[in-house]
Amino acid sequence: MSAKGRKYQRRISSSEAENEQDWKEENGGVDAHNLKSVKTVRDSSGYYQYNMTPADNPTQRRLTMLREKGRRQAVRGPAFMFNNRGASLTPEEERFLDAAEYGNIPVVRKMLEESRTLNVNCVDYMGQSALQLAVGNEHLEVTELLLKRDNLARIGDALLLAISKGYVRIVEAILNHPSFVTSERLTQSPCELQDDDFYSYDEDGTRFSPDITPVILAAHCQKYEVVHMLLMKGARIERPHDYFCKCGECTEKQRKDSFSHSRSRINAYRGLASPAYLSLSSEDPVLTALELSNELAKLANIEKEFKDKKSHKKEAVQLSCFPLNDYRKLSMQCKDFVVGVLDLCRDTEEVEAILNGDVSAELEEGQHLRSLLSRVKLAIKYEVKKFVAHPNCQQQLLTIWYENLSGLREQTIAVKCLVVLVVALGLPLLAVGYWFAPCSRLGKVLRSPFMKFVAHAASFIIFLCLLVFNASDRFEGISTLPNVTVTDYPTQIFRVKTTRFSWTEMLIMVWVAGMMWSECKELWTEGPREYILQLWNLLDFGMLSIFIAAFTARFLAFLQATKAQQYVDEKIHASDLSMVTLPPDIEYFTYARDKWLPSDPQLISEGLYAIAVVLSFSRIAYILPANESFGPLQISLGRTVKDIFKFMVLFIMVFLAFMIGMFILYSYYLGAKVNPAFTTVEESFKTLFWSIFGLSGGVFGGAEV
Repeated sequence: MSAKGRKYQRRISSSEAENEQDWKEENGGVDAHNLKSVKTVRDSSGYYQYNMTPADNPTQRRLTMLREKGRRQAVRGPAFMFNNRGASLTPEEERFLDAAEYGNIPVVRKMLEESRTLNVNCVDYMGQSALQLAVGNEHLEVTELLLKRDNLARIGDALLLAISKGYVRIVEAILNHPSFVTSERLTQSPCELQDDDFYSYDEDGTRFSPDITPVILAAHCQKYEVVHMLLMKGARIERPHDYFCKCGECTEKQRKDSFSHSRSRINAYRGLASPAYLSLSSEDPVLTALELSNELAKLANIEKEFKDKKSHKKEAVQLSCFPLNDYRKLSMQCKDFVVGVLDLCRDTEEVEAILNGDVSAELEEGQHLRSLLSRVKLAIKYEVKKFVAHPNCQQQLLTIWYENLSGLREQTIAVKCLVVLVVALGLPLLAVGYWFAPCSRLGKVLRSPFMKFVAHAASFIIFLCLLVFNASDRFEGISTLPNVTVTDYPTQIFRVKTTRFSWTEMLIMVWVAGMMWSECKELWTEGPREYILQLWNLLDFGMLSIFIAAFTARFLAFLQATKAQQYVDEKIHASDLSMVTLPPDIEYFTYARDKWLPSDPQLISEGLYAIAVVLSFSRIAYILPANESFGPLQISLGRTVKDIFKFMVLFIMVFLAFMIGMFILYSYYLGAKVNPAFTTVEESFKTLFWSIFGLSGGVFGGAEV
């Protein structure tokens, strides 16, 4: 027999009575037949699980315990054998910690009741107390026994451990401890509480960050039941101050440890963005999630170190205890939460409740509940594309789009085009009918979003047609040259004829006045801040303002010409003005166009009018995104233009570098040669600019490259 076999034979040769007596001495007099819980495996989290199979033979139980002791030492490694803290434990404390770790309820109860020298707050080689060992191994009964002790310390660490592992019953038992009578210890982190007996403040005694509170940890781990219990106890996650806050608290934290301050902020935002916390702590989770996603997106652009460059790609959002270390992912998590809430809707009423938000708000007279869509507008403002493009949202929007137009949605494209044509041609009559009978059946039809869009589009197209028709008399050229004056009768001043308003210009003024009134109503309804944030509103307001300025300057020119004509009619009695000497201020209005001053109101009016016409036609781009074909093309073109501008910045840098270099090289030869290329900064710019197009300076400026 080998040495190993002989050693094993000697181990099992002792009598069963002796082994059982040894067992009782080591385990507080507990009979081995009553203890059936033997730890045999170690789970992935580092804690042992139980094998509840009974052992019939005390010898086998003894051998199992010896093997487990050797296995624990092998797993713990040298740190267990040589750690000062582990070596300082008394045999009684070691037995107490082992009993708490393995869930030996009788031993723990006996030692707590009988031992007077036992330190219940002793820790093992890893700094884990008996309470933490019991919680980590999900021993509810042992945890309840330990919580009855008055001098128990590090209850906060045990609570955090129970929350991280999701042991709901143990969390409930710990929360019933007298230490949590007030919510102060639930809302303040270990670094804020500064209670040495409640948390461990060294790295060995806890695995959690010192800025983590129980409710933040529960939100991180998505423990809905635990979050609910903590909220019922009064725990809340305090929203971090603004990034640029200069209060004394933020300044001190930033000065003391900027890294810890940033980490505490992102940990708090991780808790706030948790679906568990959003759904249980807020009366309106959709509104809270939308606003929080926008705030996190702004923080991602401010705190660059917490911005993930790849977060825009499609990827699974982590919903476990593993950290989301950037604000962009947290923002996407909030957006996904909103989309998930919309996924849970089962009927139209629930979808309307999500899209409209707070339905208790008072509605304006005649305003339908479904036309609010406050959450949809907020999602568009914050660019939550998934929410707006969700099928439930789109189905509801289409229902509202064809409101009061039953059957039109199912019609063919030809029928819809015919309806659009009829509305466009009969727009003046429809407008008058709606003006006199807004509550009639015709008024209800015209109030539908589809008819509003068609009416507004048709009105704007008519406005553009008026602009084109106003310039149609110059399509084949002008009959009056800039140096020629034409009048209807000899005593008429030339400027009176040129400053009169035509009937098309008067119609244009009526359209401009109506659109300006509409913009003023929108400005009053949305408020100045929201109105300015939309670039199309700025374009509309600018276009209409330029039209008004152009017509105002034209009217001033007309008044001046009319005043001069009145002077001629009253003071001059000649049959022809060419035979009379007029005062200089009156004679100026008889000059041809080429002699007018640059500050002439009519010239200013014509320049402003031309700019307004260009802006008017560019406004067509506001309608194109409604089309499935032109909309994506326009968006792609807009992004392409942005990239072109970025390229132009780099190109101009290279261009300036060569221009300055060539200027420094050839500036000494100014006047020495016929070719002025690169002799001045201006000539350097011209030469390089035309060289880009393959044209030498000999064609433009007399320089040869």
